Amino acid sequence: MVSRKPDIIVAFSTTAARPAKQATGTIPIVAVAMADPVADELVASLARPGGNVTGTTFLGPELVSKRLQLLREVVPGLSRVAALWHPNAYSERRMGGVRNEIEVAARTLGLQLQLVPAVSRDDFANAFAAMAREHAGALFVMPSPMLFGEYRRIASIAANSRLPAMGVAREFVDLGGLMSYGANLTELARQSATYASKILKGAKPAELPVEQPTKFELVINLMTAKALGLTIPPTLLARADDVIE
Repeated sequence: MVSRKPDIIVAFSTTAARPAKQATGTIPIVAVAMADPVADELVASLARPGGNVTGTTFLGPELVSKRLQLLREVVPGLSRVAALWHPNAYSERRMGGVRNEIEVAARTLGLQLQLVPAVSRDDFANAFAAMAREHAGALFVMPSPMLFGEYRRIASIAANSRLPAMGVAREFVDLGGLMSYGANLTELARQSATYASKILKGAKPAELPVEQPTKFELVINLMTAKALGLTIPPTLLARADDVIE
């Protein structure tokens, strides 16, 4: 791609942005929905990226804690939560922060946490078997481009396992998952497109702050809830940004 000397490279997620940055330090790169661009060494800071990478990040304050709270509201007597995670999704520094964040959130909410790794879709069968052995009462699918790409399969296995599952983006719910809470990825792509336009008109990536999401949406799948025998509290339905019936 770099050898063709494009005016700009648009990369979806940290997974694509990192090799793009390794390949060029001069061609502008607009990255859509990065995890932690500072920890992943893509930018010097969110306010002043300082290199050839800018774009958007899907992270926001206390998102993990909020997602676990929502699961606890929906699943009566929830005491044990399994977290499906991809250990190699981002940099070692970022993944360490991810683990610490969810461990602290679970402890604060009085929930037992079972971290279940999956490096590829080939690990899903063993991962869900481990959840069953430990009697997980709900599932949280952690951020990862690989897991995002397997949302349909994960939602299907969770449904067959009768496991209420929470994702980080509405696409999980669209594909049969119970709930999601997070940034709207379509909106992040629109924001990133604006940056691409500015760069093509002469702006420098180094001077364009990485944009963080300003709105997080709660999406609930009532068909999945019914299949799991769950009743969504009316107060939670009233707070939802979208409900799939």
